[in-house]
Amino acid sequence: MSAKKTVTIAVSNHKGGCGKTTTVINLAAELAKLGLSVLVIDLDPQANASLHIGKKHPSEVSVTCAELLLSEIEKLPLAIHEDTHIEGVSLIYGSLLLGRTEDELKDVVPRPSEELRDKIRPLQGIYDVILIDCPPSLKLLTSNALAAASHLIIPIESGSQYGMYGVTDLLRLVEKIRRINPALELIGALLVRHDERQTVCKLIEGAAREQIGKLIDIKIPTSTKVNQSAIAQMSLRELDRTSKVAREYKRLAELLVERLQLTVGDEPL
Repeated sequence: MSAKKTVTIAVSNHKGGCGKTTTVINLAAELAKLGLSVLVIDLDPQANASLHIGKKHPSEVSVTCAELLLSEIEKLPLAIHEDTHIEGVSLIYGSLLLGRTEDELKDVVPRPSEELRDKIRPLQGIYDVILIDCPPSLKLLTSNALAAASHLIIPIESGSQYGMYGVTDLLRLVEKIRRINPALELIGALLVRHDERQTVCKLIEGAAREQIGKLIDIKIPTSTKVNQSAIAQMSLRELDRTSKVAREYKRLAELLVERLQLTVGDEPL
């Protein structure tokens, strides 16, 4: 029997509020529902994914991403929490301390962009999918995510005229990181809060296609259900699986399973 293939997907964009965390949480939930084992790594100091998925407050967790990045690899098992609000989804918590960790990494390790990759290497073959929620910046934490990832999704806030802000800089960072992670593959841009009827959404879609080159066919609509699910600490599927936004995240999970040839057991899904 061949070893399990682990796909590591960084969800990254320089711009805040573009749907990174919502995408990570709901993609994780949908992939888990398909029978895949999923780990979410919350690399954002705001720790919103942890507050949504986790059963503890990040301040109560002894080994978060912050401690893991600066400690020995033996702490990895202590960092992984399998008991979360989403069945089948494990979590490595984020922490406000990650902001300080970013500065300390430069001083204490020889290759500061490669620390996360080194720390999670033992998880290859254990999880089917690892999803990394990146901070809204292009500094060292995002570099670590890109260096550790096999694939990248760039969420774009379609309904905002500033939706493409910083994308060129992100693509420049991706090219830089490919020197140490040449296998990093761009899955594409994911349009979030998209409304086909709005001119701004059509313009952003055109700009994303032109600048990023790859556009994921699925578009995530605007929905009040997103905030409701965060407050309830539930996935959109659990809150209301019939909602359009929940259905689109389900389609996104199915598309990734097919495109990335993910398997359950020995059989491709």
